[in-house]
Amino acid sequence: MMTAREALAVSPAVVRTPAARFLDDDDEYFGRQPAKRNELPDPEPLLRNLTHCVIEALAGARDLEQLARWVNDDVYRGLSKRVVLAARARRVKGQSPQRPIFSLGRVTISEPADGVVEAVVMVHQRARSRAVAIRLEGFDQRWRASAIGVL
Repeated sequence: MMTAREALAVSPAVVRTPAARFLDDDDEYFGRQPAKRNELPDPEPLLRNLTHCVIEALAGARDLEQLARWVNDDVYRGLSKRVVLAARARRVKGQSPQRPIFSLGRVTISEPADGVVEAVVMVHQRARSRAVAIRLEGFDQRWRASAIGVL
């Protein structure tokens, strides 16, 4: 039988209880879990809403924090840089942020892999039309944007 002193002297790395092994592999059990396409909702409403929010955030009419739930960290950082640059450009021109007037056009969707959607959403404004390219990946039974490009 091991005494309490001997038990304390043993390195925790040597003693591997099932619970400790389970906690070490927390990404496998508790991290984001990929979802199959049949477990995910229709992506088109999210694509339209996400595009709408991105255009408004770039125009300064929406706080970028509102998109944080629907995008991964890399996308959020990239959008944050663009929002800062757009705000700086407006400040130099002496313009204040205004809600942009636009309509969403056709949404073209492709599915290159199970649980992955790549789409292009057309945005029509008075002076020009733009394309917003979005890649959605399914995790934990919901979509999350892993790439957004505003062209």
